[in-house]
Amino acid sequence: MAAWLLVGLGNPGPAYAFHRHNLGFMVADELARRAGAGFTAPRGMRADVCETRITPLGLGGVGAQAQRVVLLKPRTYMNDSGAAVAKACAYYGVDAAQVVAVHDELDLDFGRLRLKSGGGDNGHNGLRSIRSALGTGDFLRVRIGIGRPPGRQAPADFVLTAFPASLRADVEVEVVRAADAVEALLNGGLEFAQNAFNG
Repeated sequence: MAAWLLVGLGNPGPAYAFHRHNLGFMVADELARRAGAGFTAPRGMRADVCETRITPLGLGGVGAQAQRVVLLKPRTYMNDSGAAVAKACAYYGVDAAQVVAVHDELDLDFGRLRLKSGGGDNGHNGLRSIRSALGTGDFLRVRIGIGRPPGRQAPADFVLTAFPASLRADVEVEVVRAADAVEALLNGGLEFAQNAFNG
């Protein structure tokens, strides 16, 4: 059975840790925590990697039903995420259809979540880079709403600002919900996960 490649999109380093643009990293960290596994930085991979398996009982499972899952946090910065994704796909033998990109989404209000397959990049540089590197946009996406910036603030500046402290608890709830959606997607398929989480 082919491995899943779950790509959390974000920028590496503590300076970016709680930025809106780093929701993908936060979800990848939550999934690794559930799996009881840690990230390593394999030589030449250009990413932090966590290998685990998933069963209907959750991440970290074993047995005949266990599907291999590779969690990836690119170290390339958002604009070049595709380089790390392409390397991981080649190394682990993952087709684009088994790639799941988890990312922030300006066109969804904060608190909303959408899963989809394929589509454009909608101005998201991480998605654009992955599409370019894989030669296709036909991969799965878990889109986590952050809403549009207030007033005249440029979207590029907005995504690179931290969530306010007043939203910390709400962000944690959204990260957990997105991680739940990823598990539902891997175990039950896209339609099942969409019915459960799209809103």
